[in-house]
Amino acid sequence: MRNRPPAGAASGPASALITEAITAEAPQSPWLQVSNLGFSWPGGRLALSGCNLQIPGPGLWMLVGGNGSGKSTLLRLLAGLLQASSGEIHCRCRTALVFQNPDHQLLLPSCGSDLQLWLPSELSLAQRQQRVREALALVGLEGLEDRPIHTLSGGQKQRLAIAGAVASGAALLLLDEPTALLDPASQAEILALIARLSRAPGARLAALWVTHRLEELEHCDGAALMRRGQAGPWQNGASLARALPKGGAER
Repeated sequence: MRNRPPAGAASGPASALITEAITAEAPQSPWLQVSNLGFSWPGGRLALSGCNLQIPGPGLWMLVGGNGSGKSTLLRLLAGLLQASSGEIHCRCRTALVFQNPDHQLLLPSCGSDLQLWLPSELSLAQRQQRVREALALVGLEGLEDRPIHTLSGGQKQRLAIAGAVASGAALLLLDEPTALLDPASQAEILALIARLSRAPGARLAALWVTHRLEELEHCDGAALMRRGQAGPWQNGASLARALPKGGAER
């Protein structure tokens, strides 16, 4: 299913931040198993019905679908922000949600102080400082601990949000159209960053990326079409993009 990586996505050795073990189970067990998931909004509008999805392991996995197909709702259920009305979610690892608009999740004045919010509480002060430095370096923002967030570009803000998700210890990143508000250059940078993090040798990181941009499907390890609250099977991203009508995944 894997397609060619985006430019700039060459993988070096994995950072210690993305090599932590996930829950010990049989090696062949999927990292995420969604079974017959259902969800309705207040008022009765059905968002998901009998939705099944599996993340087999590390890599960049993409969901594409039109507006109202249920893809963003599914991410929020996986992140624990919504409660399913039926079905089961079995996840072997910690998840972290990255919003479309980073301003909705960057809460403190500086890069370093905001990253502190993501860190596990059991870390010592020295460990927290080290993890902040490592997370910033991982996304290309090294040395910006004291940089005011309001001075960052949109692409830098999104990279900071991704740094927070990784610093939290999450092994499954849930990315809700993370390039939707960015210029083309920043879109390519974010896509290359996630591809690099999820494919680095020894990495224990998977990314579930929601998109409506068919061109992004060319760079994933597997793509599935969301339609009427259900996810289709994984398939080659480039092949799926060619099979969809132009504008077929428009929001």
